[in-house]
Amino acid sequence: MPDYTSFALSEDGPIARITLNRPDKRNTMIPAFWRELPEAVLSLSDAGKTRVLILEAQGPVFTAGMDVSVFTDPNALKSDTASMREAFMTAALTLQDAFTAFERARFPVIAAMQGPCVGGGVDMIAACDLRYATTDAWMRIEETNIGMFADVGTLQRLPDLIPPGIARELAYTGENLTPERAERLGLLNGVFEDETALREGVDAVARTIASKPPLTISGTKRSFLYARDHTVADSLEHAMTLQASLWNSADIMEAFAARSEKRAGAFEDLTPVRRLGSE
Repeated sequence: MPDYTSFALSEDGPIARITLNRPDKRNTMIPAFWRELPEAVLSLSDAGKTRVLILEAQGPVFTAGMDVSVFTDPNALKSDTASMREAFMTAALTLQDAFTAFERARFPVIAAMQGPCVGGGVDMIAACDLRYATTDAWMRIEETNIGMFADVGTLQRLPDLIPPGIARELAYTGENLTPERAERLGLLNGVFEDETALREGVDAVARTIASKPPLTISGTKRSFLYARDHTVADSLEHAMTLQASLWNSADIMEAFAARSEKRAGAFEDLTPVRRLGSE
């Protein structure tokens, strides 16, 4: 597996893990993180073997968001001229793309929060498919408290995950969202007593997803994302076109046989993606 400076990447059969491993720095997002994260996710997605990705962290804090060094670097924040502001915007778009990589992946991504999730962390988990947390894993849109607004996905994705009025309340006030309230609102799929229970619960969900035909899960994810951004009529047509392109009689027959024989299904991995210029 490649070595990354801002997290660890591991694989256990069809289940992969990205583990934020800078607990002494509250798992803040250093500059290398924004380059390494989409690279790791794209690599897993292209290989075709991963069926679920779990996003987790070490230490008492899931992530405190953007590393303070980014805000204290005068060159990174210079916007004295129109040309500088254009360059600033172009560079900032790569931050958005880092989390959009979770949506572009051919498999579901599960966030497992064992502690507080702040600022850029909220942007990150909002791009995941499922979210679970421990009872001490509160969340906060921190950008409001430091003189800026969230611009890496929170304001765009959160209103589709919870009532828009609540999303605005959290963004306007910069106050904490407790895991209990987050679960009631539907942002969290489940809340666990401690980190051990969280890992066991998330692993069980991941194993269940990984047991399904990869083409089915990939098509389902694509359909959900398309429906979020389009009308019902457009989404229905897209779903039927997608179904026709991904229909796999072998998977269907195997699923029925496995159910009848009370065994796990044996499904082929997704075909690896060969990108132009790659070896």
